[in-house]
Amino acid sequence: MATREPTRIEGLTRQVRARIASRALGPGDRLPSVRRFAELMGVSPSTVVEAYDRLAAEGLIRARRGAGFYVTDVGAPPLSLSDAGAPRERIVDPFWVSKQSLDAEASVVKPGCGWLPAEWMPEAALRRGLRNLARADAAALTYYGGTRGSLALRRHLLARLAAEGVEAALDQIILTGSGTQAIDLICRLLLRPGDAVLVDDPCYFNFQALLRAHQVRIVGAPYTRTGPDVAAFERVLAEEKPRLYVTNSAIHNPTGASLSPQTAHRLLSAAAAHDLAIVEDDIFADFEPSPSPRLAALDGLDRVIRIGSFSKTISASVRCGHIAARRDIIEGLIDLQVATSFGGPSPVATELIAGVLSGGSYRKHMEELRRRLTKARRTVGERLDRLGLESWTEPRGGFYLWRRLPGACDSAEVAKAAMAENLVLAPGNVFSVSQTASGFMRFNVAQMADEGVFAALERAMERAALSAAAAGL
Repeated sequence: MATREPTRIEGLTRQVRARIASRALGPGDRLPSVRRFAELMGVSPSTVVEAYDRLAAEGLIRARRGAGFYVTDVGAPPLSLSDAGAPRERIVDPFWVSKQSLDAEASVVKPGCGWLPAEWMPEAALRRGLRNLARADAAALTYYGGTRGSLALRRHLLARLAAEGVEAALDQIILTGSGTQAIDLICRLLLRPGDAVLVDDPCYFNFQALLRAHQVRIVGAPYTRTGPDVAAFERVLAEEKPRLYVTNSAIHNPTGASLSPQTAHRLLSAAAAHDLAIVEDDIFADFEPSPSPRLAALDGLDRVIRIGSFSKTISASVRCGHIAARRDIIEGLIDLQVATSFGGPSPVATELIAGVLSGGSYRKHMEELRRRLTKARRTVGERLDRLGLESWTEPRGGFYLWRRLPGACDSAEVAKAAMAENLVLAPGNVFSVSQTASGFMRFNVAQMADEGVFAALERAMERAALSAAAAGL
């Protein structure tokens, strides 16, 4: 039996209302275009128009002539502590994925998480570093961190920048409590509520979560196998006038793609023409077999701000991030870090990381990690192929695979079904500003050594397909 058109309209309006209520869509966010939403949901454009008109009549969204539909500031109620009641079912959004991954018990398998298993990390080097710290001066164990952070670690970072062709000085680098805090400080310095910020579509989901906390408008440019779609990127700059662009250049999260030289040059030209600042998150740099183009190297840290951390390669428990930027930006960030954290990151963390990096074991650790991940990507990729999950691109390194699910599978429904299998997955739309990646899933190959993962994934896909079929009757 064919689904009645009113039912389709109601389904679309319910979906948009749910995303606004959960704050997956915030005030000022743009909804997918009528044509794109119609293609995504398999309905006629007139159905989407009617759904959008109903939502506009309710005051949840508004139309901007020639620019599409946007969420109003009355869509979602203010967040209050009273919201934190008993656990309840919620839409699959970035917070859902993060909480499921962070709070999972040891028995839960986490192909959707963003870190390596403990046994893949340099445990011996960390233990050795901790023993050395135990014999260090008491100041390292008891004092606040300096405003710029460990001199030894900043010197190491300076040498790494020089090796990439980035000209910088020690006073252009500061250490932060984490990579996330690095972005938070930059947002505090450069943005005001209501400003537009450009991200890749799809992009790392916590970029969106953090930007929403700063009450900015998030706009996206489609990401291709060589970087952002340049024509769309330039169009967004002209129409939305964002103040900031946040991206990964190397081993892009979630797609695994890398920036091409041609795209990098065009992005920087467009950024200069529109006075756009760029945050280049280079957290996956050490996973590349050889360096790909970097915006910071091409730009010379003029309008590009380079950030990174060590949570993927050394330890997510010993948190430390870093920022390289122009001196005037660094000075502003130092003041902010003093105001919000009273100094730089813990000297225990920074000296421990500096010790691991300066030892010869780190280079060997990364060589072994790259070799191990190459094998895992191939093995996991072959198993996903057999399940009908199509490859979008072959990453040059790292531990992510971005795959398209077979048929009309909704990855969010698959992720919810997978929870019954003790499996945490990362569905595509948590990464997508435009909500056009429902058919995709990001997989962490390092978390998929257990053979039972693939059988559990297959069952979850089957359960989600059955549920979708039943809902359509």
